[in-house]
Amino acid sequence: MADKKIRVTLVKSIIGTKESHRATVRGLGLRRMNHTVELADTPEVRGMINKIAYLLKWSV
Repeated sequence: MADKKIRVTLVKSIIGTKESHRATVRGLGLRRMNHTVELADTPEVRGMINKIAYLLKWSV
């Protein structure tokens, strides 16, 4: 499962969100709106995505 990648895009602004959610966005490597990163498909990354799913768009 770790050899697969997930593309994650920040589609909503982090303005007005909880500080822990902002930290999670930064932890995923997202810097600005419409920024896309490719991450390893691990349970840790999936958990971070689930926490802030309302801010993201992703695909495997």
